[in-house]
Amino acid sequence: MAVSLGLSAYRALARRGEVRLPHFSEPRPTGELLWIHCAEADAYLAVVDLAQRQIASRPGLGVLISTTAPPRDLEAERPIGIIICDICEEHPDSVRAFLDHWSPDCCVWTWGGLRPNLIIATAQRGCALYLINADAAGFDGRRERWIPDVARSLLPLFAAVMARTPATGRRLMQLGLGKEDVEITTALQAGGQALPCNETDLADLAATCVGRAIWFANGVHSEELQTVLAAHRQALRLSHRLLLVLRPAGSLTPGEAFQEARTQDFRVLNWDDGNYPDETTQILISEDPRDIGLFYRVAPVSFLGGSLVAGRGSVDPLEAAALGSAVLYGPRVGRHLQSYSRLAAAGAARIINDSAALGMAVSRLVAPDQAALMAHAGWDVVSEGAALTDRITDLVQDTLDTQRGVS
Repeated sequence: MAVSLGLSAYRALARRGEVRLPHFSEPRPTGELLWIHCAEADAYLAVVDLAQRQIASRPGLGVLISTTAPPRDLEAERPIGIIICDICEEHPDSVRAFLDHWSPDCCVWTWGGLRPNLIIATAQRGCALYLINADAAGFDGRRERWIPDVARSLLPLFAAVMARTPATGRRLMQLGLGKEDVEITTALQAGGQALPCNETDLADLAATCVGRAIWFANGVHSEELQTVLAAHRQALRLSHRLLLVLRPAGSLTPGEAFQEARTQDFRVLNWDDGNYPDETTQILISEDPRDIGLFYRVAPVSFLGGSLVAGRGSVDPLEAAALGSAVLYGPRVGRHLQSYSRLAAAGAARIINDSAALGMAVSRLVAPDQAALMAHAGWDVVSEGAALTDRITDLVQDTLDTQRGVS
């Protein structure tokens, strides 16, 4: 690697800085480890989605996501197999400690904000590097303006470079890459996981409810229960066989939801007790998260809870859209705002503010033609980044196979 004067100056300054060795709260997992660096805060959900897909594609794979500032509320919900940590400082001792501890087998770097010492040391250890979702803003920071030739030295270390806009592609070519070295792709987007379900339960529930309209209220908090029940009563006036599947969340227990619904003279059944609804059942209560995918499949429309109350945490809407359920939601979606906005802009989700609006929306959207339009729009959204995800997955798989000696 040709070392520029600017890069030499940068590395000399980094060596003189204060040494802050990284703290590791978890050991390196056994087996293969993919390291993804999330340099852009807004892309965090998309990076987590990418990580989940890599784990699903390769049994036993561990994934490390490093960030400059991990969202702590999301860290608590990370899926099995994913480790989240702060990125190390650029002092050589910090870089060495980081790489000694994690010893990644492959690195996917997102956006930009390149860290010269870390990237060089990673490449020197034989770890394949890929730059994806590159954006011009990631190469126009203060450091890049101060020592513009640093990026010229670093970019050739990446085995593949993917830019999310043509303008970014031109910027990377200005920094020394050839036209053939830059691939223009879509932006990295969260796509929503297709949650599994028990196929026997799906067939049996569909047969039991044949001819009935169903809607699913997922993740309903205690403050939202009255709104959901009032909306169901309103919708029943137009569709008297309508079935509500209600999944409580937070401090609301299934027993409390069951009792309140009974108090309001609804005919209620607890799915988790092994019961199937009959023609008279109006509300089906279920808490088991393993059945969320089942209910998204049978319900053409879903209300996603936690969105009517501040600070409760909303449900990921892309999971519903991925399984063909139109999305209704309140105004307080928190960390999933970007995903809700994408779906709403495409016509796959609608915002509601009270029980009257929710009841009216449910009444309209359980109609097959209306639900189908929103379901199709939702599928388009969750499929937006599929080609890029598949491309990255192929690169990671090929890299790890090569290291393992698989032909």
